[in-house]
Amino acid sequence: MNNDLLYQIALTQVPHIGDVHAKALVNVFQHAQAIFEAPKQQLERIEGIGTIRANSIKRFRDFNICEAEIKFIEKNKIEPLFVTSEKYPKRLLHCIDSPPLLYYKGNANLNANKIISIVGTRNHSEYGKIMCEQFIEDLKNHSVTIVSGLAYGIDSIAHKSAIKNNLPTIAILAHGLDKIYPPQNKLLAKHMIEHGGLLTDFKSGSNTDKQNFPKRNRITAGMCDALIVIETGATGGSLITAEQANGYNKDVFAVPGRITDSKSEGCNRLIKNNKAALISCAKDLIQMMNWEDIHPIPKKQRQLFIELSPSEKKIIQLIEEAGQMHIDDLIFKSGFTNSVIAGTLLNLEMNSLIQVSPGKLYKIL
Repeated sequence: MNNDLLYQIALTQVPHIGDVHAKALVNVFQHAQAIFEAPKQQLERIEGIGTIRANSIKRFRDFNICEAEIKFIEKNKIEPLFVTSEKYPKRLLHCIDSPPLLYYKGNANLNANKIISIVGTRNHSEYGKIMCEQFIEDLKNHSVTIVSGLAYGIDSIAHKSAIKNNLPTIAILAHGLDKIYPPQNKLLAKHMIEHGGLLTDFKSGSNTDKQNFPKRNRITAGMCDALIVIETGATGGSLITAEQANGYNKDVFAVPGRITDSKSEGCNRLIKNNKAALISCAKDLIQMMNWEDIHPIPKKQRQLFIELSPSEKKIIQLIEEAGQMHIDDLIFKSGFTNSVIAGTLLNLEMNSLIQVSPGKLYKIL
């Protein structure tokens, strides 16, 4: 029995311990087993844990459930990915409510250079179908990984189009890997294991409950560089996913539709409220994300003897030490406000001292 995995699964099953609490505990103890072996008093002193959650950890006895899950994982050749694993999706590390443990079956790289998530309505129109298919076809030469939710409608179209155009595609599930929902997509899911993968934070035996879908959507929003809403009405999961992506500082795009078309009402509203950039074709995305496959433009010559401000020196030092840094990490480690960070990064870019890559990653030039 894999003890590390046993305690990792157990951590996700302890009552009152959510994703944020679980990762806070991992940050302190590094290994899941050490969390369960720690004295109650030590657990209580960790910020956000307290007496009730410490008691839940010390009283946890349902290791038989975790043992059964390990047997299921081994039998079905599923890859568990704990938050400390090298294969864990790195983009999710910047999302406060990302899951501490994921279950994965497939061959796609979860840390590919270019990942986009595509979401939309289940009751799509012909316009939505055509836009989704054409969009993905035009991305086939750009080594993009397509993420969606395996639902009816736009999700399924996105997955099928990705397979057709030889692009890896990953489905984020709202249940365990012991089932496929909707069941009509079982064959599609089988193809996806060979041309991408299936990913979930739900263990086997989980019900396909309504509340699971917004929880699923946070992974769809968090593990991409850009989220594209193809077609959606005034309400629905796609709008929730777009809100989550905005909260994670992701680039969000929406395909517009006629103002009289109810199926495009959500997309039009996202654009109107500046929560998504208008996008009409794949070329728009490629340009906005700076993914053009062109000859490199000669770098602007760096000015000699540039006098840096204290904030600029601090940012340069942090990026140099890390190699590259996400904007959220820069904000956290520098202690600067969002406005100070934005102005400092802009000045450094204008002086050709740093470069921003897709996913808001900064590196020294």
